[in-house]
Amino acid sequence: MSDKPLDDLNTRMQVYLAKIYRLADFNNSSGFVTTSALADTLFVTAPAVNRMVNRLKEAGLLEHEPYRGIRLTDEGRREALRHLRVQRIVECFLVNVMKIDAAVVHEEANTISLTLSDVLVQRMYEMAGQPRHCPHGEPIPLPDGTIEDIGDVFLSQVTAGSRVVVTRMRTREQDRLRYIAALGLKPGTSLEVLHIAPFSGPLQLRINNEYRIVGNNLAELIRVRVL
Repeated sequence: MSDKPLDDLNTRMQVYLAKIYRLADFNNSSGFVTTSALADTLFVTAPAVNRMVNRLKEAGLLEHEPYRGIRLTDEGRREALRHLRVQRIVECFLVNVMKIDAAVVHEEANTISLTLSDVLVQRMYEMAGQPRHCPHGEPIPLPDGTIEDIGDVFLSQVTAGSRVVVTRMRTREQDRLRYIAALGLKPGTSLEVLHIAPFSGPLQLRINNEYRIVGNNLAELIRVRVL
C-alpha cells in the first residue's frame, strides 16, 4: 500500500471507488467488475480508466485478477461507502428539504457531495430526518464505512406467486425513474407477482387491487425483497 494517507484521496479517486462499488453491488456477487464496464459507466476512455486503476492499486484500494477484472479491497470498499454515504444524504436533503424531484437529484448530489465538510453533511442528515435510505431505496452507509445488507434480488428473478416489496432502483435515468414511479413501483411498495410469460416475457403484477404489466427489461432495473 502507498504511504499516502487515505484522507488525501482526491475527488476523482472517490468517484471511481463509488462507481466500482455500485457496479459490483448490482451486477454480481463476486465483487469483480471489468475496466470496460467502468469506462462505459464513467463515459471515459479505457486508457484513463487504466491510469486511475493503477493509482488505486498502488494505494491498496483495488486488486486485479487476470480474466476476472478489478475488485475493491476491504479498505477500498470502506472508502467507497464513505463517499456514497455523503452522496445519498445529499440526495435525501434535496428531496426531503428542498422538495426537488427524486428523478433528477442523483447527478446534482454527485457534484455537491464532493465539496462538503463533515459539519455540513451532518446538518443535512439531521434536516432530512436522519434517513436510512436514499430516495431510490439505497441504504445509507454508516460513518465507519459499513452498510446494511438488504438481501434483495432483481424483480426479474422472482417466481410467479411471490409476494415482494420493492427495495431500490438500479437505474438513475430520469425518464425511467419517472416511468417506474408512475407504475407505483416506488421503494417500499408491496406487490404480488401473478404471472411471468416464458422466454423472458413480461410480468403481471398486482399492487393492492390494481394490475400492472412490466417488461422483463424494466424488471431488471428494480430490486425487491421476497416476503
